[in-house]
Amino acid sequence: MTDLTEGDELATEEENDETPFVEFDISVAPADPTLELLANKIQAGDIIVPFYQRKYVWKIEQASKLIESFLMGLPVPQVFLYVNDEDQLEIIDGQQRIMSVKYFFEGYFGEPDNQSRRQVFRLKGLAERSEFNGKTFQELPPRDQRRLKNTALRAIHIKQLKPSLRNDSVFHIFERLNTGGTQLKPQEIRNAVYRGKITDELRALNEDAAWRKILGINRPDKNQKDVEILLRLFSLFENWPNYEKPMLRHLNSQMEQNKGFASERAKAFKKRFPLVTVLVAENINRPFRPKGVINSALLEGVMVALLEEKKPDAERLVKGYKALINDEKFTTLIRGATTDTLTVKDRIARAKKAFEDA
Repeated sequence: MTDLTEGDELATEEENDETPFVEFDISVAPADPTLELLANKIQAGDIIVPFYQRKYVWKIEQASKLIESFLMGLPVPQVFLYVNDEDQLEIIDGQQRIMSVKYFFEGYFGEPDNQSRRQVFRLKGLAERSEFNGKTFQELPPRDQRRLKNTALRAIHIKQLKPSLRNDSVFHIFERLNTGGTQLKPQEIRNAVYRGKITDELRALNEDAAWRKILGINRPDKNQKDVEILLRLFSLFENWPNYEKPMLRHLNSQMEQNKGFASERAKAFKKRFPLVTVLVAENINRPFRPKGVINSALLEGVMVALLEEKKPDAERLVKGYKALINDEKFTTLIRGATTDTLTVKDRIARAKKAFEDA
């Protein structure tokens, strides 16, 4: 059976997916809030840091130089804020800058550690002759405190106006405007944009021991590629006849529509998934690896077919899987443009027939 590695990155064959054409009616409005107002809004929950893997990563020297720039009147790049359905402002780009200001006003750098301790925020790493070096906010002269609190930071407020029932513009805004040190991957962005129970449910299913054995990595993928494959399985389960390319838009739509993960389809998927993963892990050696690494299209076709089987069993799995691997027509459906509409539908249909014939 598949050996587990200690790595945290899932190796998969590359897939060609069409880039979706996006056209939205979006309101873009500039604002110039003071640093004090931004910090207060963070504290009140009116400005939020969207949920995604990467947290505050700046070192105290970076944050200190930002504060010094404000004190010296130097230009600082604008931030981008998305106006969500609750009229909260979600930080798309600028988390490190805004949180650095908040921490400096609070007097403590970063969040508390496991013992609830926090580092005192003294400006550090500035020029030795800088009058601000080693100072906390409270130790600055009152004039400098006022100057810092009243300094404005240009913020761009973005709000989707139409289509009102589709929220995926913010996905593409994240994709284009996020300028953090590590570029966010699609599933990380989805977790930020489409927050809901589905995020927790997919993560819980991703911990399934048989699933990890199938994927061949002991820990969850650092870019959440394994969670994205799980979302892909759920999005097509009992729904693949409705699939339309591109896959990226389809996954966004399914994540949006199933935030609560409470439909009968979601309940059925959650119940059947661990049964199918055990069946595959125990009966197929190194599954879904025709070229040594995971082929997502092959995994999707077989797994969706098995998930929709009323009584999948080991003998039919082994015979059906072998027939598919040796089926020249099927192998063309797991190469090239694997996310085309007809390709996805034909692939799952042929997999279902292979198991029925077995």
